[in-house]
Amino acid sequence: MSRTSSPMYMPLAIFSNLIRKKHNSVFIQGMDLTNVGSIFTVAVGLVSRSSPFSISLRNLFMMSLSVSSENRMEYSKSSSKSVSQAQAQATEAMAEQAYTIPVFRQRTAEETEEYQRVSKNVGKGLAVIQEELQRMRIATKAQVESLEIQKEVKGMMRKRVDLLEEIPKLPDFLVALRPHTVWEKTPVKLFCTVEGNPRPIVKWYKDGVPVDPLSAPGKYKIENKYGVHSLIVSRCVVSDTAEYSAVATNQHGTATSKAKIIVKRPAGAGESCQLGLVPHLTEIHASKLDVSLLDRFPVSFGVEGNSIRLVCTMVVVPDLPNIPPIAQWYRDDKLLKPSKLVEMSVGGGAASLTLPHLAKDDEGLYTLRIFTKDGTAEHSAYLFVSDAAPSAPGAPGAPMSVKAYDVNSDYVLVAWKPPNTVNEAPITGYFVDRFEAGTDTWVQCNDAPVKICKYPVHGLRVGHSYYFRVRAVNSSGISRPSRKSDKVTALDAAESERLQGTDEGVPSAPGHVVATRNTKSSVFVQWEAPKHLKHLMGYYIDGRVVGAKEWFACNHKPFKHTRFVVHGLIPGETYVFRVQAVNLFGLSEESQESSPIAVEPALATPSAPFGITMLSSDGSSITVAWKSPKHCGGSKVNAYYIDKRDADTLVWKEVNLNAVTERMCTVENLKEGTFYEFRVTAGNMAGVGLPSAASIPMKCEAWTMEEPGPAYDLSFSEVRSHSLVILWRAPIYTGASAVTGYFVDMAKKGSSEFVTLNQEAVSHRYLQVTGLEEGESYVFRVRAVNAHGVGKPSQLSEPVCAKAIPGTKEIVAGVDEETGDVFLSLEACEICETSKFVWSKNYKPIGDCPRVAVTTKGRTSRLTFTNPDKDDLGKYSVIVTDTDGVSASHTLTEDALNTMLELSYAIRHPIVPLKHGLNYEVLEKGHVRFWLQAVKLSPSVSYRFIVNDKEVTSGEGQKISHDVATGIIQMTVDHFTRANEGTYTVQIHDGKAKTQSSLVLVGDVFKAALKEAEFQRKEHIRKQGPHFSEYLYFTVTEDCTVMLVCKVANVKKESTLHWYKDDEEIVPDTPPNVMSGSCALPLPLFSRKDHGVYKAVLSDDRGKDTSVFDISGKVFDDIINAIAQIAGASASELVLQCTPEGIRLQCYMNYYTEEMKTVWKHKESKIASSEKMRIGGTAEMAWMQICDPSDKEKGHYTMEISDGVKTHTRTFDLSGQAYTDAYEEYLRLKAAAFAEKNRGRVVGGLPDVVTIMEEKSLSLTCTVWGEPTPEVTWFKNEQEVASTEHTRVTFDGGKFASLVINKVTPEDSGKYSINVRNKYGGEFVEITVSVYRHGEKIPEPKLGQPKAAAATPVPPKSPAPPSKTPTPTPSKAQTPAPSMKSPTPASTPISKSPTPTPKSPTPPRSVKSPTPPRFMKSPTPPRK
Repeated sequence: MSRTSSPMYMPLAIFSNLIRKKHNSVFIQGMDLTNVGSIFTVAVGLVSRSSPFSISLRNLFMMSLSVSSENRMEYSKSSSKSVSQAQAQATEAMAEQAYTIPVFRQRTAEETEEYQRVSKNVGKGLAVIQEELQRMRIATKAQVESLEIQKEVKGMMRKRVDLLEEIPKLPDFLVALRPHTVWEKTPVKLFCTVEGNPRPIVKWYKDGVPVDPLSAPGKYKIENKYGVHSLIVSRCVVSDTAEYSAVATNQHGTATSKAKIIVKRPAGAGESCQLGLVPHLTEIHASKLDVSLLDRFPVSFGVEGNSIRLVCTMVVVPDLPNIPPIAQWYRDDKLLKPSKLVEMSVGGGAASLTLPHLAKDDEGLYTLRIFTKDGTAEHSAYLFVSDAAPSAPGAPGAPMSVKAYDVNSDYVLVAWKPPNTVNEAPITGYFVDRFEAGTDTWVQCNDAPVKICKYPVHGLRVGHSYYFRVRAVNSSGISRPSRKSDKVTALDAAESERLQGTDEGVPSAPGHVVATRNTKSSVFVQWEAPKHLKHLMGYYIDGRVVGAKEWFACNHKPFKHTRFVVHGLIPGETYVFRVQAVNLFGLSEESQESSPIAVEPALATPSAPFGITMLSSDGSSITVAWKSPKHCGGSKVNAYYIDKRDADTLVWKEVNLNAVTERMCTVENLKEGTFYEFRVTAGNMAGVGLPSAASIPMKCEAWTMEEPGPAYDLSFSEVRSHSLVILWRAPIYTGASAVTGYFVDMAKKGSSEFVTLNQEAVSHRYLQVTGLEEGESYVFRVRAVNAHGVGKPSQLSEPVCAKAIPGTKEIVAGVDEETGDVFLSLEACEICETSKFVWSKNYKPIGDCPRVAVTTKGRTSRLTFTNPDKDDLGKYSVIVTDTDGVSASHTLTEDALNTMLELSYAIRHPIVPLKHGLNYEVLEKGHVRFWLQAVKLSPSVSYRFIVNDKEVTSGEGQKISHDVATGIIQMTVDHFTRANEGTYTVQIHDGKAKTQSSLVLVGDVFKAALKEAEFQRKEHIRKQGPHFSEYLYFTVTEDCTVMLVCKVANVKKESTLHWYKDDEEIVPDTPPNVMSGSCALPLPLFSRKDHGVYKAVLSDDRGKDTSVFDISGKVFDDIINAIAQIAGASASELVLQCTPEGIRLQCYMNYYTEEMKTVWKHKESKIASSEKMRIGGTAEMAWMQICDPSDKEKGHYTMEISDGVKTHTRTFDLSGQAYTDAYEEYLRLKAAAFAEKNRGRVVGGLPDVVTIMEEKSLSLTCTVWGEPTPEVTWFKNEQEVASTEHTRVTFDGGKFASLVINKVTPEDSGKYSINVRNKYGGEFVEITVSVYRHGEKIPEPKLGQPKAAAATPVPPKSPAPPSKTPTPTPSKAQTPAPSMKSPTPASTPISKSPTPTPKSPTPPRSVKSPTPPRFMKSPTPPRK
């Protein structure tokens, strides 16, 4: 058997003890094939989900024979020869002469004998095997479906478990991948099941390289359903032989499963492969195919006698040439069968129905039903068949549905349906003809026309077969004959349907007719059934355009229901409808007309958007765009809603709560490296429609390629038979440089061979395509170009057919006969209620442009040029929205414009054309000039000015003049006051032509003119004294000092200038020198604190002038940008500085303030200030600190300072040795800071000097700190103090250390010290104690010593916090140097300030405390 003749050739992997079906994979375990004569385990390998079992006997005999331990006892009578020998024998015995046995399949004689013995009995077991396979398939499928449902339910229940109770778990493969060996051009699927918590993410690799489904569309498909991950490789080739691995990852770890796929090419591949084996076991049933309908046949219109073909294209998986899908055609829900009048075909990706000889009987609702593995796929559309040209003018249409009833041996009853008569004369009767099989002539059966739609035909011969047809008659003639009936044989007692009717007469007229909107070319008509049906056959529906007299037939075959959709109407037109009922006696009276209705789409929700494409990604967001819904639902689509989901989950999440109006959206807060799917829902006035299909998985990773991203939103205009214009939008992602141009590629629909249309990149975003084949469909794509190369191609456009819309008209250029206006006009062939005319020049929307005006009336839109000249030359186009692409263009050339301008001038010649109408302007000194300009003036021109209905002439206060060369006529008013408010008119006479122009100068307009005139007068007066020749403005010096500068004029030595900020005077260090002509106020270290209104006042005895400068809003931003320009240019390279908190990058510059637009980036990603990445600066530098750095922070860092025009960039590569050295230094500083922070120290409570009276008790108490708790040792004169009754030493709670001396004596005087230390270091603090006797004067402290206060006697108690213990009060004076002694004991102890202040450090004791003395700081800078 040849490989090509088999519906599916798939070698079967052989193994035992497995039976399992799970998500598109099926395994069969241990079948007992004793009827075949041997026991062997059959394994059915991976089969495409859309394919049923296909098991070839050649595969069955070429499989390895594996005998299980249980079956080997039963197989003891069989030969114990090796499996390889049995294979060789079978091949040798069954091979044909034309087949050359490969070396690896050659068998010995013993093996051949064993193979023949086995093959003799195999035929007996074929039926058993097939039945067993079918039974096991059904049982396994049911079991797996049940298990899937249970798993889904359990999965939904698990979602309710509190997240706190979930136990983290490493990824683990419950079902690992297994290897496969397949033939070339066959699909293969790899499956695995993974568990873990949180749910692991599975990525697929081929020989260690990630599998990207987008790199080879259709080649790979990655799925994740119900926890089972699968990789589908379609149509394998030899190069697909590789080791595939699935890597599951979650935050707790990674697991990997690997399997090898081997793809083999059979001998003689490409030719018929003579297998020489018995036929395959089973066939693939067509109902197991997966069928998706693509292009569907629309509502169609035909004419009697012509032919028509209804075609529906489809995608069939698998596409097997010898197993087409099962397709059934129905007309009005009745199954059609192939015949001479009905031709059907299915295959080649299409199902078609051809009606070669149309008749009105063929009119009806046609339905195509395709059987698929999931049920059926259906599509329906109506076919209208109109009457052919009548045999005589005014003759009726042909009758239809001719049938024979009540067949007997000598007669038959023939019945039919009457035709629809709209504008023809009423039908007076019918002629019935018969045709005997075997003859070649028709015989008329009735001599006079019969008036009802049935007639008994007599004189038939028993056993002979006949056909019948009917012709209708009216006063104008006889119709064309109907289609002949089915063949009828005259026999006795035929059990046939009898057409009975006792009531005679036509039915009553139908009731109320209601028409409603349906689509842009159809209307839905409903009516009430007649009160008296009288064996009703159906209804005829007629329509008429409002204002027209002629009715037209909407259907040509009686329709049985009381509702009907009338197709083929003109969009935007208004119609009325009527209905007639039909029975065998004829047509009823017409119903009343419906109310007029305009053909507009019914208001409904829009269809789903489609074509979701990825425009850019920065690692945390993805920008997507999509195409508009194909159906807007009768109103403008004004809202889009986007949903997203992780590609490994099924739950959708809303992206935007507020509607998006543009067909583009940036989805934020995504996880880098994760695949996401998106869908979009459109909304209009009627509501929100259905969501789109999910997009392909899109990976959230930052785009770093230098080339630009894809263009998007491809659209078409001016589609004609051989040309069109394609338009697109610029890419969102531009790459490393600006986009400089675009390439446009084109391919025929269904072809992958693209042709680049432009050899050089075009800079604009449109291209006219010519040389198309009429009726051919094309697809396009656009590629953007920048300095680094050609970027990604855009998503393919929708197929566009090179065919103009019926009735398409082009733009007409002309001149209005009345006004002389030059215009462009387009009459649309179709329009709807929401349609708008969008005019463009050179394919850029014109919008509100003063050079043109757009007016629309009905279907016509006019673009009128207000003042056409050479600037208006170009290509103009117009698009009618919410239509099927109604558009046109026109190129306005200079010659054409000149011709139209000449015609315009000729039309307007009786009127003096004006370039500018009457206008006014305010001159210096407050004079006001009224003027107008004519296109042309002759020397003989005359004119007059009229103000408030009174003519004015040149004289005192005003001057009137004109200039023939320029065409200007003007009047100047010297003193403009409130009395000048009113209407100004100029009347011009130039030969026969005349014109006038008026200016209404009242209300707010007059007030504005008067205000300007008064201002100019005041300006003139102001400049007579000291004044500002230039008002306040700002400059920035090289050291980034902002200077407010003004220039003065007409000043003298006595003139003064004062500065103010927010009405408070500012006295600068240097008084302003007005005689220099320029004064400036410096604002150093400019920042937001300098916000305010600044004012400069210049004055002397002649008057004063004021200049105000408001530093806020845009002015403040401009100053900051100017500072940034200088600071950015002076910025140093980034410098690395390590601190105990982390690694800091610093940039020194002339001046820095946080108001400057400074951006820090890490690997092209913007850094936001956070606990991890801190951003700040001082007046001299800007810095960014990485706190607690890790390897994630390695990489390229960039600081950008933007001045609004240019971006100043400084970079630093924190990787390699630089990062290693910095990290080590950070660890060293961190350890030093940690040691300094945790070393033992005295926090407070001890004085420096204590004087106390004899017999009093002295308590030296302090608070110590350290981690771990430090050791505390007291010393007197460098000798350690032991705790005795007289001297008691305590250390409570690891916090409070005390030395209490009971009843001090002069011998207790001396130098006391405390040593506090732990493993990180310590501190040595000294206290000088002086004891004086009662009655002695408290000695004054020597120079350099603080004055002591009287000590407060304290009884011996446990130490307490310093704030509550009556210990000596800390002194605020500076501690004396260690070498200085107190000459006389002071009367009271003197303690330290609670806030330590630096003092001369006491030399530490080298044997006791190696740490620095108290108040010596670590060189590590403190944390800010």
